[in-house]
Formats: sequence, structure tokens, C-alpha cells
Amino acid sequence: MSKLMDSIKEKAKVLGKRIVLAEGEEERIIRAAEMATKEGVAKIVLIGDEAVIKAKCPDVCLDGVEVINPKTYKKTAEYANLLYELRKAKGMTEEKAAALAQDCLFFGVLMIKSGDADGLVAGAVHSTGDVLRPALQIIKTKPGISTVSSCFLMSMPEDGPGAKYGENGVLVFGDCAVNPNPDSDQLAAIAIASAETAEKLAGIQPKVAMLSFSTKGSAKHELVDKVAIATEKVKELAPELAVDGELQADAALVASVGKLKAPTSTVAGEANVLIFPDLQAGNIGYKLVQRLAGAEAIGPICQGFANPVNDLSRGCSAEDVVCVVATTAVLG
Repeated sequence: MSKLMDSIKEKAKVLGKRIVLAEGEEERIIRAAEMATKEGVAKIVLIGDEAVIKAKCPDVCLDGVEVINPKTYKKTAEYANLLYELRKAKGMTEEKAAALAQDCLFFGVLMIKSGDADGLVAGAVHSTGDVLRPALQIIKTKPGISTVSSCFLMSMPEDGPGAKYGENGVLVFGDCAVNPNPDSDQLAAIAIASAETAEKLAGIQPKVAMLSFSTKGSAKHELVDKVAIATEKVKELAPELAVDGELQADAALVASVGKLKAPTSTVAGEANVLIFPDLQAGNIGYKLVQRLAGAEAIGPICQGFANPVNDLSRGCSAEDVVCVVATTAVLG
């Protein structure tokens, strides 16, 4: 585990946040609940039937873990009423709300909406769409943020060539998992959210590069225009943020190239937050750096929600879940 992840866990321990693990009857999640509680990274709420959980993992000690069964919980009816009130204008009925309030994902976000939890982690057995949908409907986005997106924290090996880039080898890549083809407004929102994540989780002063195949008009194309417009929108919405674009990746990262291609830029050659123009570029980019440079890829970290909700890979390990719990706690 990298120093970065150790640092995130230490931050989480101080905060004492209450994090919901919605898929509480899944073995990896049960084991992660035990591990996260022993490490002290968060107060864990495990959603599920306690008898099922104990039968599935009889060797796991859940002392200190709160297990909640939506079918018997004292506040489930209250949550159902909240869901009905929030969604009745969209066609929600009382009967449907009562049923959905017993669904582990809806139940978890209703806990957050009610102030009974600080964040949620799921996705070990549910798709990304299934995890994000209740959060989009109930928690919704932060004020001023219109787009939910994702980023990865990329931590380069200390002895590798990538260690000289970003902030001591740490970079933030966004969006690599959620928005297939963001427009300029969405791209600007992704940049602002990614900068906030960089500051909160990695403790770095963000320098944001809006990436393209062009640097400062070196190429003409509508795809370049999208990035250039997005850059101006970021400057309008977050004037305090160090941001520049459009920049090619080498101009963003390499000081000598940055000076040559964008000599007046305060970001070129020093960027630590890289915003990709679309999901194809972002997803390919982070996986190339992960595999070819041996970087630790922490994420995807969802950003833009009013309260943190994070999606797991369905191939995750219990250790991976603990790391996501820690990041969720810090973002909360």
C-alpha cells in the first residue's frame, strides 16, 4: 500500500465518520467491515440480515459494527415516507416507496439523506448504474455542481520515472469512469470537482490541466474548442483555481515542453490534476499509467454528490473495500 493510501487512512481515523456498506450480506463486504473497524478508519454500518451475515462468515468478529436489517429497522417507515415526499412529483407512490426503502442501496442513501450516516460504499455485486441511481435521485449534487463524475488518484512508484511528475509522483485523473462524452459545462464541473478531491484526499494544491491533442491553438478542431471553452468556464466558476488549457499531456507534465509550448502558462509543466476530454481517453490513460508505469490507481472516486457515495469494482477485494471506505470518510 502506498504512502498516499496510508495518509488517507490516517485522515479518516481522526474524522470518525459513519459509513454504510450497503451490500452487507456479501462475504468481501463482511470481512471489510471487520477490517475497517479494527483499523478505525470509520464507524461501519452493515446493511443486511444478521443471521445471514453470521452464517456466511462465522469466523468474522463484528464487534463495533452496526448491523441493520431494513425489513425490521425502526426507521424504515420514516425513510419510506421521506422517499415518497422527495419523489412523488416524479410518480413515486407510497407503496413503491415502502418497497424501495427495503432495498439495500435505497435504504443506505436514505440513511444519509436523513443525517443518520455520512457516506455509502457499494458496487461489489451491483452495477455502477444501480449504485449511482438512488444517490442521484435522493442525495443529488452539491450546490454549484451539476455533474457527478469520477477521478483516480495515481500514485507513482517512488523509484520509477513517474515519481518526478505531479506532486511528488501523485496525480489526479478525471473523469475515467462515469461520463462518456462530457460537454464543455460538464468538463468544467469535472475539473472543479477533481481539484477539490485532490486537495481533500491527497493534500495537494491543485494545478489543473485541461488535456487535448492541441496546445494553445496548435490544432484546430471542434474537439479542441470544447476543451478551450471548458477551460474558460472553470476560470469563471472557480477564479481562485490554477487551471490552463487546452494542453497536450507532455506540455502539462514536462517542464521543458511546457515552457516551449505554453511559455506564459502557470500550469504547463507543473500540472498535478489532469482532466481528460472524454471517457475513452481517461479510462485508457489511467490504465496505461497503472500497467506501464506501475502506478497505484486509487478509485474510481465518485465526486459531485452532496454526500459521498462510492462505487466498488465487482472484482474488489476486502482490502480494496477498506481503502474505499477511508476515501469516502475523508470526502465526507
